[in-house]
Amino acid sequence: MTTIVVAHETYLISELERDAFSAIDASVVQTGNLETPAALEAARKADALMVTIQPVDAALIGSLENCKIIARVGAGLDAIDIPAATARAIWVTSVPDYSIDEVSTHAIALLLNHARRLPAMFASVRAGKWYDADAIEPAPRLRGQVLGLIGYGRIGRTVATKARGLGLHVVVYDPFIEIDEMDERLKQVELEPLLATADFISLHTPLSESSRQIINAAALEKMKPSAYLINTARGELIDEAALLNAVQSGSIAGAALDVLSVEPPPADFPLLHDTRITITPHAGWYSEASKLDVRVKAIDDVLRVLSGKAPRSPVNQPLNKE
Repeated sequence: MTTIVVAHETYLISELERDAFSAIDASVVQTGNLETPAALEAARKADALMVTIQPVDAALIGSLENCKIIARVGAGLDAIDIPAATARAIWVTSVPDYSIDEVSTHAIALLLNHARRLPAMFASVRAGKWYDADAIEPAPRLRGQVLGLIGYGRIGRTVATKARGLGLHVVVYDPFIEIDEMDERLKQVELEPLLATADFISLHTPLSESSRQIINAAALEKMKPSAYLINTARGELIDEAALLNAVQSGSIAGAALDVLSVEPPPADFPLLHDTRITITPHAGWYSEASKLDVRVKAIDDVLRVLSGKAPRSPVNQPLNKE
């Protein structure tokens, strides 16, 4: 019988998966992780492997005896060794478009949260002080300020559209985008000018060796003291110790992070304890619609591959596949 291993940790499989896979007479095994001996044994025998954030390294891929597809139930691919899968003739798929609206809206919400000094206003009212000028002021007018986007893929482009609607000027750094592909209303710049001129900087680039800690101590030193950093992409894009130092020293005004290098963070994680740093729990992707979309689209690619078809959203071309 065909076996599909689902390594979701964040939610249980439901009738959605069971009904879909019963159509091909497949059994579904949920492991919750890929670390225990039982989980590794289940993966070894699986015809398909569905993962969220679980690392799928070369060693694990080398142990897979029957696997035809590793389906990432999400967008990011930094946890999967794609070359190793390709060499073993295993498709790798993702769902790159399931939460574009949600993540872009979350980035804008974090920007507005700071721009309108909302945390200080909430705290002031709760403390019985109707208007605390010392906490709220100054608050520059948002229209006309500069938003710098590092990364201009699907989410970055949607953030730009929403930001322009708020009257922000948008500048973009993305070395993989040709300038003639850019919207004529945007300005493409190198990284250093973006760091030096942006009032808000929002990260929307995939994690790779070249982008890891792209925001480091040197980058933070180039930012304006009033600048605000937003990250809804990957925690490892930022040197978190350097960020804390920059905020505490006044080199930048603050940061809003939906992603961290370690999730969930320990209780003593320093970034949790500075009020100038806002942290949300890697929830920028979430809505009821996106939660359904990501599962439906990942399931569809698994069904296609196990039925002998090519997937709709491949990220590789297995060596012996046409």
